[in-house]
Amino acid sequence: MRVLVTGGAGFIGGHLVEALLDAGHEVRILDSLLDRAHGAHPRPEVDSRAEFVVGDVRDPGVIARALAGVDVVSHQAALVGLGVDLQDLPAYASNNELGTAILLAGMAAAGVRALVLASSMVVYGEGRYTCARHGVVRPGPRRERDLAAGRFEPDCPVCALPLAPGTVPEDAPLDPRNAYAASKAAQEHLATAWVIGGGGRAVALRYHNVYGPRMPSDTPYAGVASLFRSALERGEAPRVYEDGLQRRDFVHVRDVAAAGVAAVEAVATGEVEGMTACNVASGAPRSVGELASCLASATAGPAPVVSGQYRLGDVRHVVADPGRAERLLGFRARIGFAEGVREFATSPLRGNGA
Repeated sequence: MRVLVTGGAGFIGGHLVEALLDAGHEVRILDSLLDRAHGAHPRPEVDSRAEFVVGDVRDPGVIARALAGVDVVSHQAALVGLGVDLQDLPAYASNNELGTAILLAGMAAAGVRALVLASSMVVYGEGRYTCARHGVVRPGPRRERDLAAGRFEPDCPVCALPLAPGTVPEDAPLDPRNAYAASKAAQEHLATAWVIGGGGRAVALRYHNVYGPRMPSDTPYAGVASLFRSALERGEAPRVYEDGLQRRDFVHVRDVAAAGVAAVEAVATGEVEGMTACNVASGAPRSVGELASCLASATAGPAPVVSGQYRLGDVRHVVADPGRAERLLGFRARIGFAEGVREFATSPLRGNGA
């Protein structure tokens, strides 16, 4: 089948393009080559087997041309990262929300009825927590006075008892807590409206903390794994926020690409109907401090510094239940944390030779 991959010259998109081509599909890439994703560097290398169109998903004319002859769209294009400050709000709304709306309108006009949407675990806000008295609860945003005093764990919103973190399922309420998260939740809502209004099929892949070769390097919009790697390449100690015990699910980009191929095939053939969300995660959570320590050890670099710094938009623990992706898509992460981090420790990053 012919697949349009928006953002196909980016980090996750590039790996997805290669995996789709290896699986025998035709691929057309649409990418605007945003500086925040690619830096002030020459046009990136993309797999020569794919057709490459430079253009913006917010341009209806570009979208109409890019959709010609397409069977399914994998929408990876987005402005990513927590953001620097509130001045980033318009950029997230424009690139992620408006861009998705224009893409979906174009798909409806072109009769393309199959969509894979790159979503994110950030739509959950905090992960799943249990109170000994009140069962499953949803803590509110953490208070700055608590963070400043080094009290990083959220407490029960009813009785203020400590909470036990668990794995978050896809039916958890969405609770976005920063500009990027709000824009990703909006993308999912727009996709749902598109499915209901036009009879299409969509899978939203809620990526957890993706890492691996060709991550963007040294930018405020990069992921924590890339920031740690970039610091180590400079001979500096990785700086770990809070106490380093915040838990995430780190999933290798090649596993994410495999999930993307499975989702494309499932939604295109009708194996998945309506609008469905799936966590894309390893199922083996680790702390942020553990990631920093493993990278430092693998590069023989300086030990991480636990800084106690914090960001108000950050959440404490978000780890996933990946069972639905296995049941619906046949996807299970294959690359273990130790193996993946060893490879990532010496693999090229985008912006320094990648």
